[in-house]
Amino acid sequence: MKLIRYGAAGQERPGMVDERGRIRDLSAHIPDVTGATISPESVARLAAIDPATLPLVEGLPRVGPCVGAVGKMVCVGLNYSDHAAESNMAIPTEPVLFMKATSAIVGPNDDVEIPPRAEKVDWEVELGVVIGKTARYVSKADALDHVAGYCIVNDVSERAYQLERGGQWDKGKSCDTFGPMGPWLVTRDEVPDAQALALWLEVDGKCYQNGNTSTMIFDVPTLVSYISHFMSLQPGDVISTGTPPGVGLGQKPVPVYLGAGQVMRLGITGLGEQRQRTVPANVEGAQ
Repeated sequence: MKLIRYGAAGQERPGMVDERGRIRDLSAHIPDVTGATISPESVARLAAIDPATLPLVEGLPRVGPCVGAVGKMVCVGLNYSDHAAESNMAIPTEPVLFMKATSAIVGPNDDVEIPPRAEKVDWEVELGVVIGKTARYVSKADALDHVAGYCIVNDVSERAYQLERGGQWDKGKSCDTFGPMGPWLVTRDEVPDAQALALWLEVDGKCYQNGNTSTMIFDVPTLVSYISHFMSLQPGDVISTGTPPGVGLGQKPVPVYLGAGQVMRLGITGLGEQRQRTVPANVEGAQ
């Protein structure tokens, strides 16, 4: 099952994607796609609905982040050995964790803003894991029982902020619009093996990233279990699991970074595609 949120920013409605790729309105059954409505019991109830009985959404509405009211987004750094190598960083012996502010989350096709003093804005296609049931000190064997499904995350990063401004990664990861998410929350039953998914990303038609989740250092069950021993994972929380090689920072002979007026396209097998245009941040009236 593919769950979607559509409509103007802040006014998204819940939907289901039918077998022809059309959006069906779910508002008669749930108020929104959030942690409160993606428990195992709720997902089972929604899966029993015949999409043909749901109202068809006409036109091409804006697609919002596939999960609303995200409590926290936990990100995993350097989770592909070849990406660690291109970043000139050691392969971690334990997952590297950092947080991306939830205020960075936007829809999968919304514009990505380049901050006014940004120097090194970069891209990262990542598999997102959406929590459906509270995970607290869970074992690796039980970890997937706490996962509602999967989505695409573009972990947009400002490398100068991340690596040259005091060593705190969150500063380079949390700018407004730096967390495109969606288009769909694909429930776990439709993704039988999260470690066999192709990921790709292109900028202005040139493919930079072309990887597979099979090369993760720490797989999804390991990450869910590991993180749950440091913080409880609540329904609606998202884990962004790391990126394969091909980021701008790792380009040779010189890094390649984003400026305004470019287009990113990215996708993951079975989880859809995203498309973002880069624009200057609107700082009018900012303090």
